[in-house]
Amino acid sequence: MRNSGSELVEEGDYVVLFLDERRSWVVRVEASRNFHTHKGIVKLGNLVGKRYGEAVQSNLNQRFWVLKPTTYDHMMNVDRPTQIMYPKDIGILILKLGIGPGKIVVEAGTGSGAAAIAIANALKPDGHLYSYETRIEFLRVAERNLRRAGLLDFVTLRNADAKLGFQEHDVDAVAVDLGEPWEIVPQAYRSLKGGCPLASFSPTINQVERTVLALRENNFIDLQTIECLVRNMRVEKGKTRPTTMMLGHTGYLTFARKILGTSTEAAD
Repeated sequence: MRNSGSELVEEGDYVVLFLDERRSWVVRVEASRNFHTHKGIVKLGNLVGKRYGEAVQSNLNQRFWVLKPTTYDHMMNVDRPTQIMYPKDIGILILKLGIGPGKIVVEAGTGSGAAAIAIANALKPDGHLYSYETRIEFLRVAERNLRRAGLLDFVTLRNADAKLGFQEHDVDAVAVDLGEPWEIVPQAYRSLKGGCPLASFSPTINQVERTVLALRENNFIDLQTIECLVRNMRVEKGKTRPTTMMLGHTGYLTFARKILGTSTEAAD
């Protein structure tokens, strides 16, 4: 793999074409391709050799800025046959699960691969993610999204039902994003190292209740369920205020840790 720290755009790189705060695109630089927008056509071959942070003009003389894509950019620009977990939820999930270089993590429910992108980025260069998904068409999309983000080497995609158990043992963390997460809890317990964490993401409180009950019945403690809300601000001199539209509820995150004895934690 070539040096990703290069300050010059090369053919095959992914870049962000930034128009304004509401409109930007992640595109792959190919000399023979043109990128069509309502503000004109950008000849992607013209980006080769430019420095990141410079501008490029469309055929309508509209200026686009050439920026380096971040993990956030790749996550929010994935192909989406499914709903994705948003950065506001994934960020705290990574911290609470203690995900970092060298860790081994199992994910139940790959979906479009947005969470896998963030987890794999935190695990590199010597950690690994094993992600389970029953729908092969979702796995193919996730594989494409991970390859685009340059992170496929750090992920093994398994076309298998996590409810039947994980192939991996003594893992450092388990992340669950399925419709019936409580059915995964016994399998997660068997795969986790002692004292290590699990996270479950669910859109409804009914799912949370059943999952928490299963966690308590399967020797997990330190249970916590949270909801993350983010409010953007419109900043202008003399009239700064919250934006009119807000990304509100996406789901609830439940965290727990495996113990080797019997839990005496109160059920209430």
